[in-house]
Formats: sequence, C-alpha cells, structure tokens
Amino acid sequence: MNRHLTETLKCLRLLPRALAIILVISAPVLAVPSLQAADHTVIEAPTMKKRGAGFVLMVCLQRGS
Repeated sequence: MNRHLTETLKCLRLLPRALAIILVISAPVLAVPSLQAADHTVIEAPTMKKRGAGFVLMVCLQRGS
C-alpha cells in the first residue's frame, strides 16, 4: 500500500507542471479562432515604380525596322 501511495504522490507532484506545459503549448492554437481577419488587412509587397523603359524600348525597336 505504501508503494502505491508514493507513486500516486509522485504523479500528483508532476500534474501542475504538466498542466502548465500543456497550457503554454496550446495557448497559441486556442487563440487563432478568436482573431478576426478582415478583407482589407492584406499585406502585399511594395509595387515597383514605373520608369517608362517599355515605351523607350518600343520606340527604339520601331526605328530599326
């Protein structure tokens, strides 16, 4: 009986630590559904500024023919 009591006490001592670890690991997963995503909050890459090289190239190619 004494052996079963020591094993039970050992498990009870580890229980708060195990619950804390489970809480830390599962907190991000549980927080994801609570985030509200909107259509206008899309992160996009910055657009390149137009420099007009296409028009210059087109004019140069027409002069050659």
